[in-house]
Amino acid sequence: MKFDSAPNRKSTTPIKVCCTPDERQAIADKAGQCGLSVSNFLRTVGLGSGVVSVVDHRKVDELVRINGDLGRLGGLLKLWLANEAHFQSISGQGFKDQILATISDINANQASLKAIIKQVVKS
Repeated sequence: MKFDSAPNRKSTTPIKVCCTPDERQAIADKAGQCGLSVSNFLRTVGLGSGVVSVVDHRKVDELVRINGDLGRLGGLLKLWLANEAHFQSISGQGFKDQILATISDINANQASLKAIIKQVVKS
């Protein structure tokens, strides 16, 4: 009995494409953004299949960290506002300064979150 085995890609003839070094780098960058080798990227695009960019996992980790920081800040603010004994020991201006400092920290974290989201979307 004879089996018809499909040839693997390594034993087939490659297609050569002439391009400038800048074009080659751009193709390699786009392949990397999609999580594919250059060969697999060109084959996928050449056969008309769509390629999808993968999200940079380091950026996602940063987003998760910042989101956790925001959650902790919100929880601390809630706990702090619920503690009546804390309010009795703070003057009106000191209370206002602490609230403004906490809100400033939250705004800084939100700005970091937005900057990272822009980087992820740009990739």
